[in-house]
Amino acid sequence: MFKDYISALKQEFHGYNVQTLMQDLLAGLTVAAVALPLALAFGVSSGADAGAGLITAIIAGLVIGVLSGASYQISGPTGAMSAILIGLSTTYGLQGVFIASFLSGCMLIIASLFKFGKIVSFIPTSVITGFTSGIAIIIALGQIDNFFGTTSVGSSALEKLFSYIKLGFPISLPTVFFGALVVVIMILWPKKWGEYCPSSLAGIIIALICQLFLNLPVHEVGTIPSTLFPKARLSLSAIHLSTLTQLMLPALSIAALGMIESLLCGASAGKMKNEKLNADQELMAQGIGNMLIPLFGGVPATAAIARTSVAIKAGGKTRLVSVFHSVVILISMFLLGSLMSRIPLSALAGVLMVTAWRMNDWHEIKTLFHNKVKTNISQYLITMCATVVFDLTVAIVIGVMVSIILFVLNNSHLHIDIRDIDKDRVGKDLKHHHQKTRIMYLSGPIFFGTQEQMTQVLDEIDDSLEAIIFSMRGVPSIDDSGIHEFFDIVDCLQSNNCKIKFSGVQEEVMAQFKRNHFDEYVGKDSFCWDAIMALEALDKELLIND
Repeated sequence: MFKDYISALKQEFHGYNVQTLMQDLLAGLTVAAVALPLALAFGVSSGADAGAGLITAIIAGLVIGVLSGASYQISGPTGAMSAILIGLSTTYGLQGVFIASFLSGCMLIIASLFKFGKIVSFIPTSVITGFTSGIAIIIALGQIDNFFGTTSVGSSALEKLFSYIKLGFPISLPTVFFGALVVVIMILWPKKWGEYCPSSLAGIIIALICQLFLNLPVHEVGTIPSTLFPKARLSLSAIHLSTLTQLMLPALSIAALGMIESLLCGASAGKMKNEKLNADQELMAQGIGNMLIPLFGGVPATAAIARTSVAIKAGGKTRLVSVFHSVVILISMFLLGSLMSRIPLSALAGVLMVTAWRMNDWHEIKTLFHNKVKTNISQYLITMCATVVFDLTVAIVIGVMVSIILFVLNNSHLHIDIRDIDKDRVGKDLKHHHQKTRIMYLSGPIFFGTQEQMTQVLDEIDDSLEAIIFSMRGVPSIDDSGIHEFFDIVDCLQSNNCKIKFSGVQEEVMAQFKRNHFDEYVGKDSFCWDAIMALEALDKELLIND
């Protein structure tokens, strides 16, 4: 893996010059403008503070960006990750978040070493879409307090939502003013202006200016650290065996989400830049980064598609874009910390509300429901609901399991067609009358869900058979249950003196027959290339018996 990484670096920076450097620098500035307000917002929504979000963006951009499996990945705090962390921080505190982040980094490194990079390709698109929509709902629900100035209790988004029934829903108008102001600005901000100043940054700046002049009674971001080593960071003395045991599952959720987000981001952005992501190297980078970030007081990071796509569209050429974006955020934290501390929390909530809406893949969702494919719609809705109600990792498992079950149900039909022998159609000089010979044409997989259909069809045949040909050219696969069913069918037919032939058996199916010694049981001469050859063989055998 290390040799591949070094080789990729040499290729990436081959012919690097001043012009390319300037392109990377300008792209880094552009990405920093997008990442800065999001880092503040995601830091707060993670249950930490705005400073933790900034530190995460800085360290992730430097460490993960340099070690990344592609030249274009930009990592940092994300909305999806904040949806996990808010509940975790409520239950275990910030030290719990830091320890879980460290553990998730270890898990990602292990996943890299075992080459789990391709695992994301096994998750159906509708499951990923439902997962993303569920996260968007969690983010939006989690920002109700900051947006409206209300108070809720509970560790999950749903618990907080239902707590309003008991606690009431008193709204703070000054708070709502800043939240609504940012939402309106982000919606109405012209796309042309967005090339120079992102709508989220514009909304935050305008809200900050209003607060500096009006000084309304609202909750503000608070102190922004002027160091990369704040007091609130991972303490190695806080790591105990009991703590590790408690945080193992949350860490697994963080690692799973980090893997999914980062690899999906890489796959999507790779198409934009026509560059393939080294998935296992990316997991290694994410693992190392998430082990280091809590040591600086940051929250878990993943690759972010919004920032990555901005980097590509801004003309970024190499991974130095990620480094430059981190440096710009670092300088902003040191020079503009006092101003950023006055940003109303409801303004950041407004950014997250719009971000949550835009997170949804509306084109894909529209296509799902427009096509009216019940399987895909079910996968989407079940995964979305499971994401909101359960743990995010559980939601992915449920979504994939539902996909497997629905696939099995949709493909559990074996097409069976029983035909008499038409001598004129066969075009062969057959000697036997073959009035009690049948051909059973099978099409589809034969497995535990379809095996009994063959027996049911055979039971419905009124006359006693003299011979039967199983035409299996349309059978792509068979499992042990299907083979055992054939053993029973052969026993039953042979007990009634019925001769049996198989035709057109595909290689994979034949391999399974041989592995279970079925070919020896029924006789190797019972297998023919096609139904005509099988019929000719039966014709001779039946004549002999006559």
